[in-house]
Amino acid sequence: MITIKHLNELFQIINGEHADPHTVLGMHEVEEDGKKCVVVRAFIPSTQTITVVDANTRRLKYPMERIHEDGFFEVIIPDREEWFRYRLECTDYQGNSWHTYDPYAFSPTISEFDRYLFGEGNHYEIYEKLGAHLITFEGAKGVSFAVWAPNAKSVSVIGNFNGWDTRRHPMRLLGQSGIWELFIPGLAAMDQYKFHVVQSTGKQVDKCDPYAFYAQLRPETASVIYPIGRYKWKDRKWMTARKKANVYTAPMNIYEVHLGSWMRVPEEGDRFLTYTEMAEKTGALCERNGLQPH
Repeated sequence: MITIKHLNELFQIINGEHADPHTVLGMHEVEEDGKKCVVVRAFIPSTQTITVVDANTRRLKYPMERIHEDGFFEVIIPDREEWFRYRLECTDYQGNSWHTYDPYAFSPTISEFDRYLFGEGNHYEIYEKLGAHLITFEGAKGVSFAVWAPNAKSVSVIGNFNGWDTRRHPMRLLGQSGIWELFIPGLAAMDQYKFHVVQSTGKQVDKCDPYAFYAQLRPETASVIYPIGRYKWKDRKWMTARKKANVYTAPMNIYEVHLGSWMRVPEEGDRFLTYTEMAEKTGALCERNGLQPH
């Protein structure tokens, strides 16, 4: 039995074109035959079976029915009237099984206040919201994804964790902010990802994350999930010295160099320097010229 009021929404999900997938997927309180109940919908391609498991008891299980051959499942739970915390038990056609929290059972990770400040241009810590962040959210560990794409028709997260399937993890558009958001539980550091964007013209492009903390080295182009808190800074000496000066009135010099054109390695195909090599060479250059690189 299909409870979706408009079948075109089902096909928008299957085709990866829905701008607000959370209104279709996940658990929803509905009314069937005059009685309150809940319905759960999931779209997981290449999955043979899916079962909804009550996360509190783990004993109550509700097998889902395949509604569409591409992997759209649904189950109506007549003996439950209100939303409850649940997990999905999945099995593929090779017999592999796994369980996970449903990405479409979570609230937005970006508040209305964050969106308000962003719209004003006054959110000075927006890098803490946009991009990919390893967090614990509503009791589950995972990654919050967010990207600003105001003119996109739809956006989805693709990565090595979902076979780079553009349909698997569609994001939702948060109001009129232009921000697309999705929390995916179970992901880990060093997983690779991009944003698949369907532009207003219908053109489809895969974009790396402008707020990513880590990225693959060329010629690979994926962004990489990385816990920024793991990085060990080595500027204690400079930070200590900075406290002794008035940073707002003290003079400062800014030196700029274009990494791609300043120096190459001709004996190795005229390749670019790595960031580590660049740091060593620019630091030595500054010291030779009486500067103090930090």
